[in-house]
Amino acid sequence: MPRFHLTTQEEVTLWNQFRQDDEASFAKLYQCYVQLLYNYCTQFSADKALIKDCIHDLFVELWQHRRTLGDTTSVRYYLMASIKRKLVRHLNAQQKNTSSEEIPLEYHHLYTASAESYVIAQEEYLQTNRNLNEAMERLPRRQREAIFLKFYVNMTNEEISNFMKINIQSVYNLVFGALNSMKKQLTVEHVIV
Repeated sequence: MPRFHLTTQEEVTLWNQFRQDDEASFAKLYQCYVQLLYNYCTQFSADKALIKDCIHDLFVELWQHRRTLGDTTSVRYYLMASIKRKLVRHLNAQQKNTSSEEIPLEYHHLYTASAESYVIAQEEYLQTNRNLNEAMERLPRRQREAIFLKFYVNMTNEEISNFMKINIQSVYNLVFGALNSMKKQLTVEHVIV
């Protein structure tokens, strides 16, 4: 699925057009944010069906209530906060334990001299990816969320602070603590493997 990157102005324009019954703008918002929302939800639950249902319900409700929705300065924040509330409500109702699901990292293809070199490089990448995801799964939920927002959503520390409703020093502490913990886990795993 192609990824779209909107400027703040573009997303606000689409949001306002969608609120005025523009189906094309609504579809574009969906296309731009569905994968981000899905990846974000995997930080709280491994239940793929539940995540998809919550995203579907969110967009259905947005369309149904489009004329009563207010202005927003960041559609991305609005959608992420909305999907998190919806998913947490469902998880609390089901009283299930949640865990992080593997989040695919971008794979950067390297030039290799032979098929064997390619297979070895791919195996090393997959192992590193598994180790990284396992280390991330071991993090406390808040650290995992901060890392996801910082490195997968590319939010600034100030944006994370506003989004998570914590002070900026707490963001630094969460990210530093998470990176330090992951570094220790990855170093230990590398020595053991």
